[in-house]
Amino acid sequence: MARESYGWDSHVWRCPSSHLTLAPMVLSLPPLSSLIQSSSCRDWSNYVDSGEYRHQNSGECSDKINDVSPLKSAFAIFDADFFNDTKIAEITKGAIELNIPISRANRKLVASTNGGLHDPSYLVFNPDWGSEQVQSKSNSKSKRFRYPSLSGIQRPESEEDIAYMTVLELGELIKTKQITSEELTRIFLHRLKRYNHVLEAVITYTEELAYKQAKEADEMIARGIYLGPLHGIPYGLKDIIAVPQYKTTWGSTTFKDQVLDIEASVYKKLKSAGAVLVAKLVTGSLASGDIWFGGRTRNPWNIEEYSSGSSAGPAASTSAGIVPFAIGSETCGSITYPAACCGVTALRPTFGAVGRTGVMSISESLDKLGPFCRSAVDCAIILDAILGKDPDDLSSRDISLDDPFSVDITNLTVGYLDDAEMEVVHVLESKGVKMVPFELNYTVDDVQGILNFTMDVDMLAHFDEWQRSGEDDSYEAQEQWPVELRRARMIPAVDYVQAQRARGKLVREIRESFSVDAFIGNATDLEKVCIGNLVGMPLLVVPTGFTKISDPPPHGTRRRTPITTGIYAPPNHDHIALALAMAYQSVTTHHRQRPPIDDLGRNDLMLDSISAQPDH
Repeated sequence: MARESYGWDSHVWRCPSSHLTLAPMVLSLPPLSSLIQSSSCRDWSNYVDSGEYRHQNSGECSDKINDVSPLKSAFAIFDADFFNDTKIAEITKGAIELNIPISRANRKLVASTNGGLHDPSYLVFNPDWGSEQVQSKSNSKSKRFRYPSLSGIQRPESEEDIAYMTVLELGELIKTKQITSEELTRIFLHRLKRYNHVLEAVITYTEELAYKQAKEADEMIARGIYLGPLHGIPYGLKDIIAVPQYKTTWGSTTFKDQVLDIEASVYKKLKSAGAVLVAKLVTGSLASGDIWFGGRTRNPWNIEEYSSGSSAGPAASTSAGIVPFAIGSETCGSITYPAACCGVTALRPTFGAVGRTGVMSISESLDKLGPFCRSAVDCAIILDAILGKDPDDLSSRDISLDDPFSVDITNLTVGYLDDAEMEVVHVLESKGVKMVPFELNYTVDDVQGILNFTMDVDMLAHFDEWQRSGEDDSYEAQEQWPVELRRARMIPAVDYVQAQRARGKLVREIRESFSVDAFIGNATDLEKVCIGNLVGMPLLVVPTGFTKISDPPPHGTRRRTPITTGIYAPPNHDHIALALAMAYQSVTTHHRQRPPIDDLGRNDLMLDSISAQPDH
């Protein structure tokens, strides 16, 4: 019997044995119209009951509310039960006459379409710490990274070995004409179809588009045109990223047939770099968790468990060698957790580093796009391709990153927290990095609460119509977004603003405490996940080893649990985290290991071997 895996369901790193249950507060309130008793205010009642504003002579209305006690109970939900009866009556009248008409007009103007794809907020979060924190000498992202050159790379005999090559290695095979993009595309489409019945990591195969793009890549090579290391390389996109003529389902039953006539900016950039899209990969429903309308994505390292989410498909697919790399997203943990569960290298970039036009939005001040890869080198290559200002994304910026391949790590001072994987500390120290004990100091004591207020209110703004129409009743995991967004409906605007002020205080305190160039620490600790996303700092998740699974079969198994750590850097210093991870991976092989999806071990009878399944 499969156990529930540890997983991120948009707001909590949830242990199956630890659940917090809140006793519901039940308020029995009559309709607001019944509280308004004055005959001269019957038009109020009509307005409240019908949804149409009919009041024309508010100045002449001798409105009186007969009994405000039920309203006091309602005010308690908003932590505003300090008003006396007269003020409650006054507030109610003002809300009906002014607030509700304005709210409805605004909703009609910008909120009739779900997903936050249009009309972005002009309240833009900027994670910059000031010029004194920026080491880069350039003013804009005007030059490309200088990738290491590979020589002597030979095409392996087996397709399995080809599938686990890095992007840089595959790019060398294409550049030297040892393999064509069409061949490579066929290999990965074959693997996607072969393993997906177990992993449940793919929503849509983009086969026709893939072969078209691969053919174009090969024709360019024949003409002597080489676009760089992504030329002809297959990849996958998390299915919150729009691609014209293909479904963008957001993982949700409600939107499973949705086709958006939008070309996401990140897809445009990868297409310009010559990359070949082979699949739209699983997102947990509405970018939460690993449950989607077609099932639940599994972890290639232990297929009894799940991948975590919400970038479930990108993590599982990269780990299983069914795509060379994939693009996922994070609002709070959706890159971090699945990368850690599935044992892959992944980058959550600085907020604003990668444009998000054409991407379903949860929170415009938290959402980020980043790569899942075989290595930190590959992460740097992908970041270089997708980095930069998106003219339709107000929060995106031309960030002036230094070249991670040119960073002299012996000039760096790197901290390590109590929960850091010490192998990483020792390896970096042996490479000449100054390693020092470190801790973040801050006084803000409800970091998760700040994040929840920010994320939930923003998400509700983007899915207001979804909730009002009752479509949330068909959501795949009722205890997640539906409950969370109903609660968000009760967060007053003033408290949302107070949360942003508290966030600003946190940013200032983290900036003042960040006395090192980077630090090493647990990547999946909830507090650090919340801090990193609220502050907008980059994080690289790095595989550092494996441990035995819990409750293994009595006669053994090849299934394992990946161990990872996180390399954190200040905003706009992604190159520092990348350089440190590349140094660590240059002398270790944890990131090169392959999960046992074909052979669980002869004594592990949990599932039949995938090799026995029909080969597509």
